[in-house]
Amino acid sequence: MTPDFLQDWFRKPVRPRVVVLGNQKGGSGKSTTAIHLIFGLMSCGYTVGSVDLDGDQATLTHFIENRKRLAASGNSILGMPEHRLVESSLERSVAGAEEDEAAQVAGAFAELLDQDYIVVDTPGSDTFLSRLGHILADILVTPLNDSFLDLDVLVRIGPDGQTITGPSSYSLAVLDRWGLRMMVGGQPLDWVVTRNRLSHQRTRNRRQMEHLLDRLAPSLGYSLAPGFGERVIYRELFVQGLTVLDLSEPARWRLGNKSHAAARNEVWAFMKSIGLAEESSAGKRRTATG
Repeated sequence: MTPDFLQDWFRKPVRPRVVVLGNQKGGSGKSTTAIHLIFGLMSCGYTVGSVDLDGDQATLTHFIENRKRLAASGNSILGMPEHRLVESSLERSVAGAEEDEAAQVAGAFAELLDQDYIVVDTPGSDTFLSRLGHILADILVTPLNDSFLDLDVLVRIGPDGQTITGPSSYSLAVLDRWGLRMMVGGQPLDWVVTRNRLSHQRTRNRRQMEHLLDRLAPSLGYSLAPGFGERVIYRELFVQGLTVLDLSEPARWRLGNKSHAAARNEVWAFMKSIGLAEESSAGKRRTATG
């Protein structure tokens, strides 16, 4: 099913630019990346809407709730996006569930039409909502754990653990969504793969992973961006409703300056690599068609 609202969305003369975090594996850092992307864009002066399509885990929504509690306590923080949670449908029939979920997404996007960006977090599985999110993406960001075990997100690996036998089901699904997007009037999407949970040492495994992803990029059609390291600070801040970009006064939050600065640098390096930290005019913020 391809919802009718997609054609209306792509025909709008001016609309928000949609950045989608997608990966069919859990635990890859999608929500962490989404959170810092949202507040990175806001710190650049953009208006941002956020949509959580993972109603079961709702990690992004839980962070927003933590942040609202922090703001209510009087703490000075970067602000709040316009947030929407899309729940999995309780309809029993597949057609009815898809219609219900598509209507929820259409409503959320209509309410966020005046934003510069919409950042979407998707489930770590192949669901209707995940597929819909991928079609809507102007930029698709796929985080991977920096491990050969996560390469099967992009390619199929042979029995020897090294030979590539073909694209993965997820890569094929991205190409399929890309085609559906074009059919309903969308422009080609930008696909970005980023490596998360990077070790802080240049190990042999890390160099091999980097080389292999560079080699695969032209054939699969993605570009590579730097990701986030394995830092305790990201987990500690989540429960407080904070990001590293909020911490203009590290001592206030009992965090070391060195750890804070390194984490901030990772966020800005990621945003710059996908072209979202250097835009300055409103004409670049929103997607114009026609």
